[in-house]
Amino acid sequence: MTTPPAEFSSELQRKVYGRFAALGIPFGRVDTDPGITMEDCKNISAKIGVPIVKTIFLCNRQQTEFYLYVTTDDKPFVTREFCAALGIPRVSFASPELLREKTGVLVGATTILSAVLPSAEGVHLVMDSVVAESEWFACTDGTATCFVKIKTRDLLDKYLSDKQLRLI
Repeated sequence: MTTPPAEFSSELQRKVYGRFAALGIPFGRVDTDPGITMEDCKNISAKIGVPIVKTIFLCNRQQTEFYLYVTTDDKPFVTREFCAALGIPRVSFASPELLREKTGVLVGATTILSAVLPSAEGVHLVMDSVVAESEWFACTDGTATCFVKIKTRDLLDKYLSDKQLRLI
């Protein structure tokens, strides 16, 4: 589909499609069963026609610094390598409560598109350079049951143009 959902299930979902419209970003989307596991996402990738990215929400030990990391679906997350690439102390997975508070989503719906929310101010956006170089970018729209596909250049040059993004 190339139109927004008839009804939005969250404020984030409304903002995502509003920003796509305001910035003239064309998109494709598919509604699915919840995409919680990477196996679910492989099935969704087949349906949408491009690999769904893996997005991980991390924090430092003090839970004062937060990182939204986007990588390929098949790349294992290695804390040591991530921290070394950014020159930061050790991080770990943030709690579902912090994920919801900072990015407005539940587990299974983590997305870099949540960077438009005021609550996400200060969350460090980090992307694997392989993802940044891809033609297409596919992720959740802030729900675990709807996935969108846009040109990666539209994501980087338009949607996130006013955000700071670090490539590793």
